[in-house]
Amino acid sequence: MPSDIRILNTGALLELSRRLRAVNEESVRASMHRRIRRAAEPLRSDMQRVVRSLPIRSQGGAGRSGPSPTTRPLRATIAASIKLSVRTGGNPGARVWVDRSALPADLRNMPNVMNSGRIRHPVFGNRRRWATQTTTPLWWETTIRRHRPRMEREVERILADIRSRLD
Repeated sequence: MPSDIRILNTGALLELSRRLRAVNEESVRASMHRRIRRAAEPLRSDMQRVVRSLPIRSQGGAGRSGPSPTTRPLRATIAASIKLSVRTGGNPGARVWVDRSALPADLRNMPNVMNSGRIRHPVFGNRRRWATQTTTPLWWETTIRRHRPRMEREVERILADIRSRLD
């Protein structure tokens, strides 16, 4: 799983960013920042929704399950670590990413593992007995593919509008 997704039209965004700095038009820059964030927000929200509803299935165990040995809910913890950042400066664009520092140390690699579709872990911490669970593979890329065309259209519209305001 890529650690983040960036929706950029780098050439146009860089050129526009340079023009904004030259004009020193803070209201236009703030407007561009706000509108790009608004265009990327549905992707972040959908990523969080998808990970919260991701089915995790066991492969056997004939009903032998019990309460989790931890008190933290896995999917909600990962959903809370999905962040959105927008830059209009040197490297302009929107970025949706998993903030690994917001995850507990033992879950830092879990978004990658879940994206692979196969979760292998010790049974209740017993390293001599392992369980394999499955989930929907490539949920990260699938969600991005669904949102990418809409976001690219929106960013193009924003760029055209900002260009017309600067001219």
